[in-house]
Amino acid sequence: MPFVAESGSWSVYILRCGDGALYTGIAKDVRARVVAHNLGKGARFTRSRRPVELLIQMKCGAHGDALRVEMAIKKRPRTVKVELTESRAKLRSLVRSVKGRAARVAKTAPARPRKARA
Repeated sequence: MPFVAESGSWSVYILRCGDGALYTGIAKDVRARVVAHNLGKGARFTRSRRPVELLIQMKCGAHGDALRVEMAIKKRPRTVKVELTESRAKLRSLVRSVKGRAARVAKTAPARPRKARA
């Protein structure tokens, strides 16, 4: 049974498609999103690869954090994605490292100058 996140927070999830492909996405309500994927109303990638099965999901908190985690997963090879679906600890570690990296960048990034209004 996949981990279920609290409502109102963003989660990253990994699906196994009918053809064996893996799909990574984010949603506030993962259960509803999986239903949408299976109805052909989800992502274009999953429309021709139904049915989909939820393998794992992890709460990420803010929308930006979930997007960064999603992109970090999508950049990894399939073997690593399979490992993430089999080990909650590995996925949790990835989420923490991505969120920590974003926090460090935010602290060290210089403030962007504002544009003057005309």
